[in-house]
Amino acid sequence: MTEGFETLAIHAGQEADPRTGAVVPPIYATSTYKQDGVGGLRSGYEYSRTANPTRTALEECLAALEGGVRGLAFASGMAAEDTVLRALCRPGDHVIIPNDAYGGTYRLFHKVYTRWGLTFDPVPLGDLDAVRAAITPATRLIWVETPTNPLLGVADIAALAQLAREAGARLVVDNTFASPYLQQPLALGADIVVHSTTKYIGGHSDVVGGAIVTSDAELGELFAFHQNAMGGVAGPFDAWLTLRGVKTLAVRMDRHCDNAERVVEMLCSHPKVTQVYYPGLPTHPGHEVAAKQMRRFGGMVSFRVAGGEEAAVRVCDRARLFTLGESLGGVESLIEHPGRMTHQSVAGSPLEVPGDLVRLSVGIESVDDLLADLTEALR
Repeated sequence: MTEGFETLAIHAGQEADPRTGAVVPPIYATSTYKQDGVGGLRSGYEYSRTANPTRTALEECLAALEGGVRGLAFASGMAAEDTVLRALCRPGDHVIIPNDAYGGTYRLFHKVYTRWGLTFDPVPLGDLDAVRAAITPATRLIWVETPTNPLLGVADIAALAQLAREAGARLVVDNTFASPYLQQPLALGADIVVHSTTKYIGGHSDVVGGAIVTSDAELGELFAFHQNAMGGVAGPFDAWLTLRGVKTLAVRMDRHCDNAERVVEMLCSHPKVTQVYYPGLPTHPGHEVAAKQMRRFGGMVSFRVAGGEEAAVRVCDRARLFTLGESLGGVESLIEHPGRMTHQSVAGSPLEVPGDLVRLSVGIESVDDLLADLTEALR
């Protein structure tokens, strides 16, 4: 019998401790392990950069939640991205990325990998003809965020997977905004999923982490080799906190979505708001694709403010329950100005975001309190 998502989140990779019966996996705060004779490893553990039982529990859980065969946990989402790129790309290769990608992803390509000889093109991934035209004989990866950060663009994962196969390329999906509860890229044909587990998977704004999940065992071995060789692993305390957070992912995501839908409804009718970005809106250009490949539409909302950039900054400053801060996906609501905060690194580039844009990570507080806070901030 296939177990449900909520069951897997609580039990996958998390058997009761055989010695004590503890139902929560312990934090194995150790760097090394006693061997039973030279090369006689107990359960394969020798050194915690290579493997640690707490990290293994998290990795097995994440693989189960994404429907993959191998999961790998990292010190950050960027460390996970870097591992994928170094494992699969070589100087002279080409990558297609979203034309509204996360600023940190753009910075990694633009400031780090171009010096290494990798080329990339930002492309509107919702336009399959544009993607097809951007593919070259050197294209090794199509890198997808869906929904994107911060403009909530939506890409058709199944269609892009087909284009990638035809080109002999791999499809990588950053599933951070949706989480594995709302979207299953591997089931739609993606080769690799990456996450910033700092966000919805951890869910409590108390730990930084990243993950790779793949349905290809050979790729999993390749990533595991690079994980060990490069060393950007999740520590046991971070893995334990992330695993604790993931147990409530399903119930948290349902509340995030409930609250976001109410916030969107209010923003769409507010005279100070000129545009709302949310895949759940029937007017969103990616709404039909999102409805097809997502369970619900998520807890992230962006909107533009009448009066321009300074008016948008004032809204961010005036909010009280919506805490002014970077990151997203925690139980508390956050507000930010992408142009001056998370996406400052793309200023002056093709990925520059509008100055009047505000991004919300809608938390799980009482929604009436959130609506009152936004109404006052927009007054």
